[in-house]
Amino acid sequence: MSDYIDFISKIKKKTGIDLSLYKEAQMKRRLTSLYEKRGFRNFSDYYTAIHNDKELLNEFLDRMTINVSEFYRNAQRWEVLDKKIFPMLLAQNKKLKIWSAACSTGEEPYSLAMVLSSHVPLRDISILATDLDAGVLERAKVGLYQERSLKEVPKNILDKYFINEGQHYQVKDEIKKTVQFKQQNLLGDPYGSNFDLIVCRNVMIYFTEEAKDQIYNDFSKALKPGGILFVGSTEQIFNPSKYGFESEETFFYRKL
Repeated sequence: MSDYIDFISKIKKKTGIDLSLYKEAQMKRRLTSLYEKRGFRNFSDYYTAIHNDKELLNEFLDRMTINVSEFYRNAQRWEVLDKKIFPMLLAQNKKLKIWSAACSTGEEPYSLAMVLSSHVPLRDISILATDLDAGVLERAKVGLYQERSLKEVPKNILDKYFINEGQHYQVKDEIKKTVQFKQQNLLGDPYGSNFDLIVCRNVMIYFTEEAKDQIYNDFSKALKPGGILFVGSTEQIFNPSKYGFESEETFFYRKL
């Protein structure tokens, strides 16, 4: 048995995370560079260290999740969300149940709240935001961002919902209160139900086809009929009917 296969098995027992559902070449490359940087020679030595050192374990979890995010990423898609998807969903239900899955450092759920705020009062907005990585969730709760992650934010939203603190911008408390952050493993933990909108963008590209199938099926079950799944710009679903979806707009899928 290779030491990577053994590593996968031990990590699954320890954390519940199944690394075999991630694309092997990518994950192996990322983790090898990490353990070499820390002075370990192989996955076996690295696991022993992770097992005994909480800090190393947290660093491992941080490295295997992909924390690249920005506000209003791919701005044209957010325009579609604002002008078409939200009005369509709100015509059915005035209080939407929304989930930002694999939310990273919080830019996406906060963007959702900001866009939705032009349609309904902030007091009626409640967004669940989840990620595997507890470290990024803590950063998300703080809501402090570098200027470069805000380059797509419309000027009126920037002025209304951020406080400029030199090189950084702080999300105002009124937006932070609309988002509830929670740790979750998309490939292991149970999903909620009756969501009007699930947003999961720029994450599926790291999973095997088997894992993607599982997640899309679970998203479909978690959405109410007529609910929308919003995916990333490299993640078009070419056979949406397989999961009980039809294409509503490019990168937006409606549950039948």
